Amino acid sequence: MSSPHLYLVDGSSYIFRAFHRLPPLTNKHGLNVGAVYGYTTMLWKLAEDLGKADGPTHLAVILDKTESTHRNQMYDQYKANRPPAPPELVPQFPLIRDATRAFSIPCIEEDGLEADDIIACYAMAAKAAGWKVTIVSSDKDLMQLVEDGSVDMYDTMNDRRIGREQVIEKFGVGPEQVGEVLALMGDSVDNVPGVPGVGPKTASQLIQQYGTVENVLANVEEIKKPKLKQNLIEHADMARLSRELVRLVCDAPLPEPLEDLSMKGIPDGPLREFLEHHGFKTLLARLNGRSGGAAAASEAGASPGTVPSQAEVRPEPDIDRSQYVTVTTEEALDQWIGVARAQGFVAIDTETDGRDCVTARLVGISLAVEANVACYIPLEHGGTDMFAERPDQLPAEFVLAKLKPLLEDPAVLKIGHNLKFDWVVLDRRGICMAPYDDTLVMSFNLNAGGLASHGLDDLAKQHLDHQCLTYKELCGTGAKQIPFSQVPVERATEYAAEDADVALRLWNRFRVRLPLERASRVYQQVDRPMVAVIGKMEREGVKVDREALRGLSAEFNTQIASLEERICGEAGCSFTIGSPQQLGDVLFNQMGLKGGRKGKSGTWSTDVNELERLSREGVPIAALVLEWRQLTKLKSTYTDALQEQINPETGRVHTSYSLSGAQTGRLASTDPNLMNIPIRTEIGRRIRDAFVAEDGNVLMAADYSQIELRLAAHVADVPQLKEAFAAGADIHNMTAQELFGEVNRDTRASAKTINFAILYGISRWGLAQRLSTTADEAHDIIDRYFDRFPGVRNYIAETLSKARETGFTTTMFGRKTHFPGLKSKVQHERQGAERAAINAPIQGAAADIIKRAMARMNPALKSAGLDRVRMLLQVHDELVFEMPEADVERATPIIRDVMAGAAEPAVKLSVPLGIEIGSGANWGAAH
Repeated sequence: MSSPHLYLVDGSSYIFRAFHRLPPLTNKHGLNVGAVYGYTTMLWKLAEDLGKADGPTHLAVILDKTESTHRNQMYDQYKANRPPAPPELVPQFPLIRDATRAFSIPCIEEDGLEADDIIACYAMAAKAAGWKVTIVSSDKDLMQLVEDGSVDMYDTMNDRRIGREQVIEKFGVGPEQVGEVLALMGDSVDNVPGVPGVGPKTASQLIQQYGTVENVLANVEEIKKPKLKQNLIEHADMARLSRELVRLVCDAPLPEPLEDLSMKGIPDGPLREFLEHHGFKTLLARLNGRSGGAAAASEAGASPGTVPSQAEVRPEPDIDRSQYVTVTTEEALDQWIGVARAQGFVAIDTETDGRDCVTARLVGISLAVEANVACYIPLEHGGTDMFAERPDQLPAEFVLAKLKPLLEDPAVLKIGHNLKFDWVVLDRRGICMAPYDDTLVMSFNLNAGGLASHGLDDLAKQHLDHQCLTYKELCGTGAKQIPFSQVPVERATEYAAEDADVALRLWNRFRVRLPLERASRVYQQVDRPMVAVIGKMEREGVKVDREALRGLSAEFNTQIASLEERICGEAGCSFTIGSPQQLGDVLFNQMGLKGGRKGKSGTWSTDVNELERLSREGVPIAALVLEWRQLTKLKSTYTDALQEQINPETGRVHTSYSLSGAQTGRLASTDPNLMNIPIRTEIGRRIRDAFVAEDGNVLMAADYSQIELRLAAHVADVPQLKEAFAAGADIHNMTAQELFGEVNRDTRASAKTINFAILYGISRWGLAQRLSTTADEAHDIIDRYFDRFPGVRNYIAETLSKARETGFTTTMFGRKTHFPGLKSKVQHERQGAERAAINAPIQGAAADIIKRAMARMNPALKSAGLDRVRMLLQVHDELVFEMPEADVERATPIIRDVMAGAAEPAVKLSVPLGIEIGSGANWGAAH
């Protein structure tokens, strides 16, 4: 007789797989049961293996019962960064326990022990009794338990067994040393600190050589790499702590005897009762021996015939605006609030009389709880004329007071599209909406670069094949356009409720895709928190000095007039300088300049590249036109426009940030666009001087120093660059020495250009243009650069190879950027996409890091009692704050620490992040 075979199911893994693998399902009672259904089918498949070769004779599902264990006592930050379970999943946990018991399978959980510890205790006890053990999981921590001939693992997602050979393949060491490797490399998911700068490869090499963490630390003087040696010495205590954190408890008393885990087959009675209760008709048919035909296996791992039937899964109906309702009574409002609270999520959209969320008046609110079940709550329809007849509607303050507890309820997820707008509108009315999901951000995280637009109407067309009502259809255009408050309520209901309905439908699709397409981490840990963070920044705004701007505009006017006179003098005639056609005719026809190029329309090109080429060739008029263009743009965009953009209520300028404006993940800003203020020119500094602090306050600018070069050194693993950054050396001096053999003003300037240009995948012709040299000389410089820094060459080759294969690049935080142009047959389009793909993982990582810093900044300042410090702006790699002058000394180290540690614990960088901080009465003085 063969020995018993115990299957130990890592329950949490099963539950989350089931939740993310199936679309949202509701049972006949209206409860969310998608995870319950998926879990049931997966558990059924395991139970069916009873009696089969290598199948279970004994089986138990192991779950976590408590969040706090002995590990939290050892290290209070253990698992501190784990996000809470999705609100719609939490109510399904008890039902999943019911499903387990319906199979007559023990569901084991124990106070003070994690599920991994319980699994370890049962595995060791069963092995000692001569049993065979299979751990149903792919969790790396549990790989410590694998032992040939007695304990293996079963990864159901990939239908593969994990034995000693597979563990060695993954970690480079056997199961008995996996804990040592895990201790050195740390674990961002469980917040096990590890040793900074030690990744899986380095950890494996160290343990292969020294055997244990203690032996590594005992022989640290033998380690040749200075930085690695320093980190091991400085973080020895953390390494020892990490070893204890990853050590599994193997000797605790078993909650239930081994013999009680015996499988007797799939029971009829309890399982039938469970399936009937939830209306799982397909599974009932399967229990009765009627499998339901040739239904395909679900992605959750179910065998054929277990996909939910139409009776179980409500098919999503086409959008039907006639089903939307208008809420005008307290009773109806209470019903909608009750439904939203009961199911744990609601889609929301606000309607206003303007596009500026800081000044717009709230006109109405729409809610959606499922497909076609949506409403509109009018608040301010009928216009502002006190004598005009107003439609039937509840008082705005009454409605907001009713909605506030729901919108601030941590147990109810709020869903919206471009939710930052709604967040600010509601925040102005005293409602801090949380938690939330934003389908615009979800779409961007799934398909940045792959879509021209992430707007609601475009996504509805693409994903739902639905044409939404447009604002123009309701309000008109031009002189005849009416404000939304004057739209008839019946028509407004169709438009507003549709927006909430569409957002909910998109959310149901995107939330399933996020984990499957590995976009969950960047969404949850980087971009989603930004909705509230930048919402607060937009509300704060920044003060500008109107008189200083007026003076700059007058000064620019004088300079522009002088430039126009000089330009026309060089041309020998008067013409409209702002007309590219007239300028091209003057340059290449009348003046006879050589080397010009014509576009498809047959007119001469006068773009910035062409004018810079002429300027380098010594053509005075080209340099004058470039200066004229810059001054006229700065005057119209900033010194003139900023005066008009001062909010009369706040006296401040409130820029609008976009979370989807730049495909690499950087924030974009409009009205005004702060990103286009020149960074290192005198004119740019003078414009920044006009951004001022309120009386008694100062502005503080905190800037990441050369962050993209630092990330390139980390990602490309360039020892010289990493060592230079660690030592605080001048990176451009070092590059000049490496490339040219000497450091002076000219070689340093060239090195600086090369350092940044290489990261953008620049061609030899492009570099030649920037360095004012020949293409052959530029080619030699690029070759020398790659010879000195081969890691950069390898990074570029590997990035392009992977991008061509997959169509996208990925940052270290999981941000994907798609590049359809990589397959273009047009050479310049393909080359442009290649250059962008080379830089995207680095520029995107820089964007991720500053966003993580922004998300952590306000809590850190608040916990230090610095409530008066306000984050106002994010421009490029810089954060701008306003604070009382008395708070500068206390705030500086906190801001520095938050920014310097923003990558951790998700990513351990091998280079330090440099932060430059200054303060002054205005933005320019803070640099």
